[in-house]
Amino acid sequence: MVQHKVQLNDTPQKILDLELAPSAMISDIRRCYLPIFERMRFMSSKVYFINLRSRTHEENKISKIRNLFDYAGLNDLIQKDDLTAIKLHFGERGNDSFINPVFVRQVVDKVKSNGAKPFLTDTNTLYSGSRHNAVDHLITALEHGFDYTVTGAPMIIADGLRSENFTEVEINKKHFSKVKLARDIVGADSVIVLSHFKAHEMAGFGGAIKNLGMGGAPAAGKKEQHASKMVVNHDKCIGCAQCCAVCPEKASALTGDNKAEIAPDKCIGCGECLTVCPEKAIEMDWETEIPALIERMTEYAYGVAKTHGQHIGYINFLLNITPDCDCASWSDAPIVPDIGFLASTDPVAIDQASYDLVNKQVGLSATLLSSGCGAGVDKFHCLRSHIDGTIQLCYGEEIGLGRRDYELIVL
Repeated sequence: MVQHKVQLNDTPQKILDLELAPSAMISDIRRCYLPIFERMRFMSSKVYFINLRSRTHEENKISKIRNLFDYAGLNDLIQKDDLTAIKLHFGERGNDSFINPVFVRQVVDKVKSNGAKPFLTDTNTLYSGSRHNAVDHLITALEHGFDYTVTGAPMIIADGLRSENFTEVEINKKHFSKVKLARDIVGADSVIVLSHFKAHEMAGFGGAIKNLGMGGAPAAGKKEQHASKMVVNHDKCIGCAQCCAVCPEKASALTGDNKAEIAPDKCIGCGECLTVCPEKAIEMDWETEIPALIERMTEYAYGVAKTHGQHIGYINFLLNITPDCDCASWSDAPIVPDIGFLASTDPVAIDQASYDLVNKQVGLSATLLSSGCGAGVDKFHCLRSHIDGTIQLCYGEEIGLGRRDYELIVL
């Protein structure tokens, strides 16, 4: 990773000059004679970063998001009259760590300044909850402040009323030849992906890749990605029946000895029982099931990115970095201090940079983190040593979703 320092008053041309500075990968002389498309093969992806320090109104978070949008070149992805999808997560009812609607408004305004027509969007959940259908989903989003008067954009649930509005996109990868994607995300002219970066109970961490892959799929696509079976450890089960309450397929039920049992022929592997179980009695084959799940999710992300080519950009919000996904109906204490905002046109690079920045922090005490998680220690491994979230990054690079090598351009 190469880091450049950029001032907020620098011109875009000056930033471009910095970005084209000699790379350690090839000599200055060779670079001079390479055609531009050949040079690109040797260049790291650009990730723009802005921290949260502020002492004046010109440096507040609202201004930082707007400046980040400009300097990352996201305006260039949007054309006049585009129907621009702003893909985000509205948060499950009871969760409060989702992206602040006031921050979303800044992105909406930048999209509008390009003459485009933005809309906020997400897809329905596979599990039962407050976002399982479009009506409940929209009500939850409104309760969380995503009203037109706040954000300046209407909301569209991209996979329809009951998650039946989708199309298939050909990708020809290891797990899927075609992926099922929400029709109104595929149908958008351009996309800006806003991701709350945090830990995740099945993917290791959730950022741009997970937001694209799982978040861009209807229920049928989410089922294809999970495709895992849950089992109950009866020695740990206390018979609370929380897994029964959340299971969308009614696969979990209490037996005569007041222990939960999951019917393998009904289980769709959504993992919601895994999330809500207070005793961690829900298990799966972590060594074989999880790596494949993460790869399938990454292939779905590739499908979404493929449909939009050069007209998709990403902003990661490194605030309220919690141990769990915003799909949980709670928000645990953040595991590290707030860090800042990142933007890129490469989903792999922005997630790699986010991952690195989180792990550079000192882990906060009185959180789900175990002791000894100081600066430089992998916080996600501290939380869940049985999950390797970097599979998203490795496999994403392997299939052409993006690059792990990045230049961090500090604004």
